Order: sequence, then structure tokens, then C-alpha cells
Amino acid sequence: MPDISQIISDYGPWAIFLLVLLEDFGIPVPGETALISAALLASQGKLPIELLLPAAWLGAVIGDNIGYAIGRFGGRRLVIHHGTRVGITDARLARIERFFQRRGGAIVIIARFFVGLRQLNGIVAGIGCMAAPRFVFYNAIGAALWVGAWGFGTYWFGKHFEQALEKFGPIGMYSAAGVAVLVVVTYIVWRLFYRGRPQSSND
Repeated sequence: MPDISQIISDYGPWAIFLLVLLEDFGIPVPGETALISAALLASQGKLPIELLLPAAWLGAVIGDNIGYAIGRFGGRRLVIHHGTRVGITDARLARIERFFQRRGGAIVIIARFFVGLRQLNGIVAGIGCMAAPRFVFYNAIGAALWVGAWGFGTYWFGKHFEQALEKFGPIGMYSAAGVAVLVVVTYIVWRLFYRGRPQSSND
């Protein structure tokens, strides 16, 4: 793709809306990268954050709902036939389907934070005939959390980076970021795997 920063500078929140929308139903465009780049520009006063965040949220919600419709009305065979061009393979789809059978709404929320899952979760939810109101509800929550983390979080970080760097130094900043990521990933893994295991009779 052309330089993302240039596209964002030229079209502003509209660019984020379109890129996030396209990414969220399987088109291989860097929607998440674009959101992070736009949030950094907003922290420098080059984009209005009050327009950027709603645009990203709407793009995420609409994009996943398009994916849901593709899965629901197009069917698995059609998705697999055309999806191989953008990395949707039968094996990958089967793995995600198994997650949906066990976790449903939680997966719709969490999947948005993982490349591959983010692009497929709406399609798989549609193929699995997840109830549309339930999908819309959890999808909206997931989109809000994702935009809050990568949009507002990046914006806030960009605004306060220099002050934090002066206070904690580069090692302190990297350490804090590493611990935060580790805590989030550990919690997600625990929610997905450990809590789903049946307890033994000896427990």
C-alpha cells in the first residue's frame, strides 16, 4: 500500500473508517496499524481525536457485521473457496469455529486483539449461526475496547511520552510496557484455556 501516514493525512478519519472496515471482514489492509498511526498524529494535534475514535469504532462494527453477513448467508463453502486468496483456509477456519463453540461472545470481544482472529471472527460467527443480536452486542463492546486500547491509548501515550520518559527513563518505560502486555496476555490465556477445563474428581 502507499504510505499509510500520507493516506491518513490526506483523508483523515475517513481513511481510518475505510481501512478498519475493510480489514474487519477479511481484506488484507493494515487497519490496526493505520489506527495507531492516526492516533499518534492526533497526539501531535494533526488530527481531531474526537472524530478519529468514532470513525474507527464505526468502521470496526460495520466491517465485522459485513463479515457476519458473509458467513451467515454465503456459507462455509463459498467463504473457503474465495477466502484462500486472503488467508482464510479450511484448517484456520475450523480452529476458530471450535473456539466459538466454547466461548461465543467472549471470543467476539477478545478476537479483535489478534491478527487473523480479528479478520475472521465475524465470518465464523455467521457460519456458526450465532444469533445476530448477540453478535452485534458483543461486537460493539469488542470494537469499543479495541479502539480504546489502540486509539485512545496510543493518543494518551503520545501526549505523555516525553514527560514519562523524563520521569522513568527508557528502561523504566520498556519494563512497564512489557509487564502490562504480559499481564493482559496471561489473563486472556487463562480465560480462554484454564477456566474452560473440567475439574477433576479429586478437586
